[in-house]
Order: sequence, then C-alpha cells, then structure tokens
Amino acid sequence: MIPGRIRPIAICIVRRDGDLFVFEGHDSVKGETFFRPLGGGIEFGERSEQAVRRELHEELSAELVRLRQVGVLENLFTHEGESWHEIVFVFEGDFANPDLYRPEFATTILDNGQRWRVLWKPLSEFDDQTAILYPEGLLELINRIG
Repeated sequence: MIPGRIRPIAICIVRRDGDLFVFEGHDSVKGETFFRPLGGGIEFGERSEQAVRRELHEELSAELVRLRQVGVLENLFTHEGESWHEIVFVFEGDFANPDLYRPEFATTILDNGQRWRVLWKPLSEFDDQTAILYPEGLLELINRIG
C-alpha cells in the first residue's frame, strides 16, 4: 500500500451457516483486533473479479464458485497510525473445495511478509459488536443481501 493513494481492492464474502470466512488483523496503535474477508489489491489491467479469484488462490489455493458482485464500498481508515483510502469491490461466493468448510478449519496465510490467521467467525459476533468487521459498511451490506 502506498500512503496518499486510493487503493482498489476486491474481497469475497464466503459464508458457512451463520459464519463468515475472515482473516484476523491487529492495529497496535488503536489496540484493536479486527476481521476482514479475504481478498486484496487489483492489479493494473485486471478486473475486480479476476483479482478476488487470484488473491484467494494465492492465499489459500482456493477456487471460488458461484461468484457474484454484491456491492462497492468506499473505505477511509487509519491503520497503525497511517491514513488509507480504498475502493472495495465486494463479491459473494463459495469455495469449490468442501474441506474449507470443516468446522475446525483455520489456518494462517502469508501476505506482504506478514502472517495472518484465517478462520470462520460467527456473524452474530459482528452483529452484537463483540468483534469488529471491516471495511465499514460491510456488515450492513451482508445483512441487506441476506
């Protein structure tokens, strides 16, 4: 990420019953733990759908099926004391591999030199605000699309 630039990203909502597949992030400046669906930056000349497919393949070796775009969010935020601005293309889809839906499934991914824990997190924890879901507006979008 480059400070002072708008970053286009694509993320994917993957659900299992009442759970959402997310990575766990931390902000040491805010003292905050947060969660976000997997995805990442859109490369020049790449469409957002191609980006989200590529990112999940790179991060988890996961193939997505029944992928559809469900919205676009503008995300202005601070992380580790830096200001950021993203345009977030939000997709919803399913994993082709049923093993990723196992109840005990959790792993770590390596992205930009950092290790991130990925797991299934109950949506109810975001609804009752015991856990933080980013980007802002995503929970409302999830609840709207059902």
